[in-house]
Amino acid sequence: MSETDRPSIKDEETYEALREDGMSKQKAARIANAQANDEMSPSKKGGKAPPYEEWTKDELYDRARELDIEGRSDMTKDALIEALRDR
Repeated sequence: MSETDRPSIKDEETYEALREDGMSKQKAARIANAQANDEMSPSKKGGKAPPYEEWTKDELYDRARELDIEGRSDMTKDALIEALRDR
């Protein structure tokens, strides 16, 4: 997705770093935009959960089930990560 296909991100570098760490698009955007706002002071990293790449396939599958992601049973670990990040 290009920068023009999504809502305005005020701190692109922070947004990309958070996405690479496995954070959802929405949460990364909220944190990146808050980081760019002088009146707010969020931490650079959200929760303490490790990036999806460090999760087992079973853990990813369980999270996908919680979010009711369709087709999860046929997905590879990489596909599960992508589907979770698109949420």
